[in-house]
Amino acid sequence: MPDGATLPTEIIHVDARTVACDGGNGALGHPRVFLRIEAQQVMCPYCSRLYVLNPGAGHDNGH
Repeated sequence: MPDGATLPTEIIHVDARTVACDGGNGALGHPRVFLRIEAQQVMCPYCSRLYVLNPGAGHDNGH
């Protein structure tokens, strides 16, 4: 991993290119954000959860 890169706090495998993240800790989480997986993965800018697209998934139409 390159210097200065953020390590994921958790890796979550998903089947959709759009995911919602709220930190997962109820009142201790963060505001809900919707993240779009453009390639194979996206990291939440608030909590550093890494969302990884499952193989063969993600053929939604961008709803």
